[in-house]
Amino acid sequence: MAFLEHAINLEDLPESTSGEFTPLPAGWYSATINKASLEPTKDGTGQKIAMRYDVTGPTHQGRVVFGNLNIKNKSAKAEEIGRAQLGDIMRAVGLSQVTDTDQLIGGNLQIKLDIKTDDQYGTRNEVKAFKASSDAVPMAASMPSFQKPAAATPSSDGAAPPWAKK
Repeated sequence: MAFLEHAINLEDLPESTSGEFTPLPAGWYSATINKASLEPTKDGTGQKIAMRYDVTGPTHQGRVVFGNLNIKNKSAKAEEIGRAQLGDIMRAVGLSQVTDTDQLIGGNLQIKLDIKTDDQYGTRNEVKAFKASSDAVPMAASMPSFQKPAAATPSSDGAAPPWAKK
């Protein structure tokens, strides 16, 4: 338990102006993966990667969209779709292999949103597709690579290179 320095009265607090979040319009958005965690499916028999995408543009910057990727599911079709989506995400962010969901975090990509309505959650966004962002640097390329410098080759005219002249 944590005690506050002083009492906070409800009458002193402003009312929220955010209200309910309405879904974003359907379409393509630039986004960054901010969360990717392995969780059990609702029925406990499979596994999903719970994803959080932070929208970076071209509109609605700062909005958040959630999605799940079924990677192990008793429904073969659900598993196939989830694994295909994971493959699309990996291609979009430039990863050839993933051994930890944290490797997905920080990836920049384009997500295609649709609007879905159901009895349980009401109207919400659903991530339907993924592609590489035109300004994204592949995550594998963001790691420094140390290469051995190329050996100097003699010039074609037989003269010594400038650094070798005295």
